[in-house]
Amino acid sequence: MNDAAEQLRQHGLQVTAQRIAVLSAVSAQPHATADDVAREVKAQIGVISRQAVYDALHVLADKGIIRRIQPAGSPARFEDRVGDNHHHLICRGCGRVEDVDCAVGDTPCLNAADDSGFEIDEAEVIFWGRCPECVVSEADRH
Repeated sequence: MNDAAEQLRQHGLQVTAQRIAVLSAVSAQPHATADDVAREVKAQIGVISRQAVYDALHVLADKGIIRRIQPAGSPARFEDRVGDNHHHLICRGCGRVEDVDCAVGDTPCLNAADDSGFEIDEAEVIFWGRCPECVVSEADRH
C-alpha cells in the first residue's frame, strides 16, 4: 500500500483510498477490464461508484502509472507493466491476454514506411490467435 501511495505522490497525484485500491486491483489482475477492476475494488474497500473507478483508471493511465490497451472488439484493459513497449497475444477463442516482449535487434514495427513527420517512440502490436487451451478444446470437438 505504501508503494502505491508513493507512486501516486511521485506523479503529483493526491493519495486516496480509491486510487490505491484501483492501482492494487490492476496490479493483481493484469489485462483487467474496468468492470473487473470495479469488482475487485468493491471487494477491497466496499462501496465505490463505477464512475469513480473509471475516473481513477483514466488518471492513472494519463500519468503513465498504468497502461490502457484496447484490442479491436474488446473493452479497454489495464495493466501496470509500463515503459517497456511490450506487446500482447490475444486468444480469439476465450479472450485470454498475455504479454510478449518487443522484438529486439531490427524492429520493423518502429520503422514506419511513411512517418508523416512524426517522431515515433512506441508501436502497439497485438498478435491474434488461439491459446493452447482453445486449440486443444477445438481439436477435442473434431
